[in-house]
Amino acid sequence: MLEEGLVLAPRFDAAGLITCVTTEADSGEVLMVAHMNAAALSRTIESGEAWYWSRSRQALWHKGDTSGQIQTVIEMRIDCDQDAIWLRVKVAGDGGCCHTGRRSCFYRLQPTAPGEVVLRPLVICG
Repeated sequence: MLEEGLVLAPRFDAAGLITCVTTEADSGEVLMVAHMNAAALSRTIESGEAWYWSRSRQALWHKGDTSGQIQTVIEMRIDCDQDAIWLRVKVAGDGGCCHTGRRSCFYRLQPTAPGEVVLRPLVICG
């Protein structure tokens, strides 16, 4: 049974990808959502560092390779359907994650009642 078994059997979508939510290990802050293909998942497991599949570049992406923001995996979980991954990571370098210079890619605050979108101030990490 997929939901109860101990075998890792990721369910990649039609494009060969699985969604990955990445959070900061200590604070629990959501840093980013990205995708992995089988090679990225395998490299993440083997290296202990986060690898993703860049849909825009159509290439494997070792997070932090150019920025120094290497994500060391503290814990990896896969959901009950094995179609989503959650990484808890420690971020090296300046501790940032988003290409905008923010710590997290989730910097827009959208009220659930009528109102305007609020953007958190740009906080350059480091």
